[in-house]
Amino acid sequence: MKFISSKDAPQAIGPYSQAVVANGMVYTSGQIPLDEKGNIVADDIVNQTHQVLKNLFYVLEAADAHFNDVLKTTIYLTDMNDFEKVNEIYAHYFGTHKPVRSTVAVKTLPKNVLIEMDCIALVNTGYSI
Repeated sequence: MKFISSKDAPQAIGPYSQAVVANGMVYTSGQIPLDEKGNIVADDIVNQTHQVLKNLFYVLEAADAHFNDVLKTTIYLTDMNDFEKVNEIYAHYFGTHKPVRSTVAVKTLPKNVLIEMDCIALVNTGYSI
């Protein structure tokens, strides 16, 4: 087991790691819309979704994985009315790659942000899904 940390993504705000690699898989912690200094970006779903996906990108990169290696994502939203906007941005980052996904409505998220996302991916072995 290897614990992953990226200086380009915000550090964990609790007693956990950004990600862990085990048995050829990377499991990320939930990413919220914090910049690398730990500041919340904006207060709208569009900018927050972009930041969450950038954070996931950096964490995956530190684990030698990329969006094309992602098998599953989970999205947590405080307002399901944001679902369509989030889908559009998500599609931009994942392109034609379509991992399985769950989207869950939640009452609140850490630091009262609007979105959180985590994923499970293959560690890059030169094989692409």
